[in-house]
Amino acid sequence: MATAKDTLQAPEQIGVQVLKDDSSDSKGFLRLRRLTLRNRYSDGSQSEEYRYDLVERDATDAVAILLERTIDGVAYLCLRSSLRPPLAFRPDYALPIAELRAMPVQWEVPAGLVEKDERGEDGLRECAARETEEEVGFKIDAAEFALVGPAVALSPGVMGEKIYFLHAKVSNDVPQVPVGDGSVVEAHAEVVFVPLREALLAVRDGRISDVKTEVAIRRLSELRGVA
Repeated sequence: MATAKDTLQAPEQIGVQVLKDDSSDSKGFLRLRRLTLRNRYSDGSQSEEYRYDLVERDATDAVAILLERTIDGVAYLCLRSSLRPPLAFRPDYALPIAELRAMPVQWEVPAGLVEKDERGEDGLRECAARETEEEVGFKIDAAEFALVGPAVALSPGVMGEKIYFLHAKVSNDVPQVPVGDGSVVEAHAEVVFVPLREALLAVRDGRISDVKTEVAIRRLSELRGVA
């Protein structure tokens, strides 16, 4: 039965025990783990065993980068076009809402994976500085980045990844050409600065559909009083 609560506290936690691991020895960027699990509840009881597939990678977490610049007193936010090949393979049948065409390129805030040696808040700042230079072309000291709110789980039913949001202000100087990571997926990426209010409108009308980017825009809009 659902209950009403005046304050929201952490839900009752459930222990998860691995009974069997049928994962393959994949050497790819992502690894599929095929597990047999059992839950242990706080009252000492256990569930029946069940199968569960999940995805892992060496760098589990990531940063989403909010780069803000001011032009004529207006806050602008940096967005980057990103090719996401899985979006090109969405099936044409049985979609909840029919789509006109596949759109594998979408606008996102710059982002990148946190390396294993980038630990703590200082490590996250170093990651944000590195990814900013790589993806946008701005050299910003790591100390200039600040966390904006808590981390969020992007797709917890599939992967344990969490996204950390970091903000920095940039000058109006022209950045260098982004070096990228050398992959074909990042080729031809566009980098733009748009008014924060326009970015928020793009979230509302669907021109921006990336979840981490929506969270980033809404958090910065809240900080700047943009409605």
